[in-house]
Amino acid sequence: MSNVTTAKKRYALVGTGGRSSFYYSAIATNFNKTSQVVALCDTNQTRMNYANSKLDALGHGSVPTFLAADFDRMIAEVKPDEVIITTGPDRTHNIYIVRALELGCNVVTEKPMTIDAPRCKEIFQAVDRTGKNVRVTFNYRYAPHNTKVFEILQSGAIGKVTSVHFEWMLNTSHGADYFRRWHRDKRNSGGLLVHKSTHHFDLVNFWLQTRPQTVYAQGDLKFYGRENAESRGVKRFYARSHGSDAAAEDPFALHLADHENLKAMYLDAEHEDAYYRDQSVFGDGISIEDTMNLLVRYKNGAVMTYSLTAYAPWEGFRVSFNGTGGRLEIEVVENSYVNSGGDQSLEGSLERRTILLRPLFEKPREIKIEESQGAHGGGDSVLLQDLFGEPVSDEYRRAASHVDGAASILTGIAANRSIVTGQVVNVDDILVLPE
Repeated sequence: MSNVTTAKKRYALVGTGGRSSFYYSAIATNFNKTSQVVALCDTNQTRMNYANSKLDALGHGSVPTFLAADFDRMIAEVKPDEVIITTGPDRTHNIYIVRALELGCNVVTEKPMTIDAPRCKEIFQAVDRTGKNVRVTFNYRYAPHNTKVFEILQSGAIGKVTSVHFEWMLNTSHGADYFRRWHRDKRNSGGLLVHKSTHHFDLVNFWLQTRPQTVYAQGDLKFYGRENAESRGVKRFYARSHGSDAAAEDPFALHLADHENLKAMYLDAEHEDAYYRDQSVFGDGISIEDTMNLLVRYKNGAVMTYSLTAYAPWEGFRVSFNGTGGRLEIEVVENSYVNSGGDQSLEGSLERRTILLRPLFEKPREIKIEESQGAHGGGDSVLLQDLFGEPVSDEYRRAASHVDGAASILTGIAANRSIVTGQVVNVDDILVLPE
């Protein structure tokens, strides 16, 4: 019997806001035999201190902290194997991805990988230059119902897929949350067609094993924002919820002091960076859309109609696939949440889901789906196992590279260009991806 023990993989984590605890909590608990956090990096010391208090409470122990300006020093001193990037705004992802690669580390990054083509090119060049890897964490690929859709389509059960209709609803809790914080400025996030829809466009790329060719889009701010509220007769406005009497009457207001995590990460930390997590969704300065519709043609010939609504009365999605041998329909209803406003394991958890297969000339039948619990339809736990657990074979090809990360956002980048120009956009005119 071998007495050789495998050294734990060392992770530095950059960005200690809402999504970071998903990674460091998993490492500290379920994966503490294979992995360890060796450093935290952020622009805000208060947030890093809070993350360290959580690591202490989980039995991991606190780790050194480094301000963002000291990123290079962090890498030199703690020598991580990989850097996990969960920074907000999304426009900063490429900075840390590229520098981590240059300093000899592999990278695990939250979606979207970045927000535009020039930043994509920087990442591609850094991967080619360094030979290191970038992993993009598309947790929805790992949800059992989404994996089942992949399996059914790849089996040929409905023949060659010719068209897709994809409708995603963000409700007035989760959807509104993008209009309270940094996402509301398109320069930070690329808008919801990049920040949020990257999940959905990646799923279609994954399900059909193809990439987008052309995109036509329309998008508007029809519900959120001050002008829309005024048109509906709203008379009282405020800049942020904290300290506002008007916010007490607004069902869209987020009260940070009522949420332990949000208070510690944002309200108690804003003296350092003046970042306000609780802005009014009916304020001025919102430059992203809340109502979006796309027509996408893929390189395999399939066509998709897509819509995203950010003020729906329920949360979830419906997708229908038409093929030469039948039709596949999926409906998923998710529980409502505010990012980091409660138990993170329940964010995007399931209320119900169904998959219905309708072969030509046969009776429709409901497809059995593997039971799953937890966030994002049960995908989070499977993704974490894939990232930090013992290596397993991936017959479904769910692990996503920087190429997958770019392919997922190119639909949204092309859509943003189409919204401005009113024209059909050829995706290869923005960025040509390697085959």
